[in-house]
Amino acid sequence: MSKRKLILEDGTTLVGEAFGSERVTEGEVIFNTGMTGYQEIMSDPNYLGHITVMTYPSIGSYGINRDDFESITPFINGIITKEVNDEPSNFRSEETLDAFMKRHQIPGIAGIDTRMLTRLLRDKGSMRGMITDASATFESVQEVLKKEETSLLVEKTSITKPYIVPGEGARVVIIDLGMKQTILHELTNLQCHVTVVPYDTSAEDILRFKPDGVLLSNGPGNPTFVQTTIETVQALLGETPIFGIGLGHQIFAQACGANIMKLNHGNYGNSFPVKDLAIDKTWITTQSRQYYVAEDSIENTDLTVTFRSLNDDTVEGLKHKKFDAFSVQFNPEGAPGSNDTKYLFEQFIEMMKQNRVKNGGQQHA
Repeated sequence: MSKRKLILEDGTTLVGEAFGSERVTEGEVIFNTGMTGYQEIMSDPNYLGHITVMTYPSIGSYGINRDDFESITPFINGIITKEVNDEPSNFRSEETLDAFMKRHQIPGIAGIDTRMLTRLLRDKGSMRGMITDASATFESVQEVLKKEETSLLVEKTSITKPYIVPGEGARVVIIDLGMKQTILHELTNLQCHVTVVPYDTSAEDILRFKPDGVLLSNGPGNPTFVQTTIETVQALLGETPIFGIGLGHQIFAQACGANIMKLNHGNYGNSFPVKDLAIDKTWITTQSRQYYVAEDSIENTDLTVTFRSLNDDTVEGLKHKKFDAFSVQFNPEGAPGSNDTKYLFEQFIEMMKQNRVKNGGQQHA
């Protein structure tokens, strides 16, 4: 392997070994605490714009398979690891991690002290960084690293035209902000008739599909930038049941008048404890988030807190006091990680059924 550098915006420069694509990449450097799931992480649209430190010391040991993708095209900007395994041992493996990353132009750097780097990111917060040639210096790239992300990332992860996945049950419209395919899988398992629409679809056009409910998907980037979808959700409130996940949770909160804040270093991994306040039960959840809903901003809204993080006490779930609408910050579908909270999809189905009864069964049964 040839040498490569990781350079952070604070001047930290680490030398490692190149794998994957040879191209130079930049992005916000975050860390993921999961022991498995690198394939799902690379293909999860939430990771667009991120260079991810894998805290588990060796990745690639079970290769890449055809079944565990969360999107057809991987979105991650780059991978940082202590060790990359190029001889996978798994009956489902179809290619090595290195070959997959080369094919999809994803740069990687190995041989990095990821424990030290994770501590640095915990202390200083996630920061912009670059995986680049061994000849590069901090002085030569610092202007690039000073640039803040101002683009609307959901434009790159959302679909451009609607499509339908037929089913015989509840009619659900998903507003695709960067949807993980496992969300679609959970709804189709529940026999839903699903219509997936782009992030900028108007409330008027969504209601033309006669939905029993609308799901706001996960997605990447700063939630305050997605004003079009926020306005759409405001128009949908009271018209149809709503369920928000991840970025969808943050957009739902803003549509109801709450504010969003940025975490110091984000929550990325599959071992975050969250308490369901209604049943006083704690679940271990998968998360991929950089932002959270500021609790003090909820006081003058019609929102109430339903889930809370046991790590940092931040809001993990909300419910509207007047309308059939709720949201969660974590990933109830898991992938990777626990899917113990996928009962929330069943709650969404029940909410849609109750809404149909309330409206005299006028919507799709």
